[in-house]
Amino acid sequence: MTGLGKRLRLRRLLGPDGRGVVVPMDHGVSEGPMPGLERPAETCARVRDGGADSVIVHKGLVKTIAGELGQLGFWLHLSASTGLNPDPNDKRLVASVEEALRLGADGISIHVNVGSPEESRMIEDMGRVATECDARGIPLLAMMYPRGHEIRDPHDLELVKKVARLGYELGADVLKVPYTGSQESFRDVVRGVDVPVLISGGPKAPTDRAFLAMVEGSLAAGGAGVSVGRNFWQHADPTAMTRAVARLVHDRVTLDAALAELEKARR
Repeated sequence: MTGLGKRLRLRRLLGPDGRGVVVPMDHGVSEGPMPGLERPAETCARVRDGGADSVIVHKGLVKTIAGELGQLGFWLHLSASTGLNPDPNDKRLVASVEEALRLGADGISIHVNVGSPEESRMIEDMGRVATECDARGIPLLAMMYPRGHEIRDPHDLELVKKVARLGYELGADVLKVPYTGSQESFRDVVRGVDVPVLISGGPKAPTDRAFLAMVEGSLAAGGAGVSVGRNFWQHADPTAMTRAVARLVHDRVTLDAALAELEKARR
């Protein structure tokens, strides 16, 4: 990544250590007012108090959460589709880099589903957005997923390696990809790129230990943190869970220490 502007903005979006706890809150566009996102400003306050570095939102939520920003950086998400679409993997641009800067965004987020029938257009969109981001000095986070009718396992190592490399070569400053299931396999993903790699959370994890173990494994493999929504804001205590992950990401505590802190918060 080049340019002082990008570097300074990225420090507001991730920690000074280059690792990050990023909380996506863009799910309302595809799924409606999901549990945990009914009151976005309250959700922002909870994850902020737990030590999140930044959130990802669509443009309509910016004024709603504005009072919670400052300590929290934010990425403006440009991609949208709904669960009612015959092809929900067809992500369309609904905002621009210029609009993001006007709203005060620290970064841009875009979503590309590799393997979708609309893959070519999404790749084209990303290339154009990456060029604009570079010209304006604003970081780009690319959510890169293997998704489509022929994709049987979106966590498959070879597929995740390919989508990560694609996002990297198209100009992403930060990548978000699925976790491949083990520290050993995810290390291969991280080795293939030269930008920070965050893992997605996917559906709500069955247990706190399972979720935190996934985070720990990704970090041990060289990952740079998380871009996780439901496992934070659908948790019984979003602030405590965010804090446990922030301790793993930034303070580099052990899994057992993070779990102990989470249990302590419940008492």
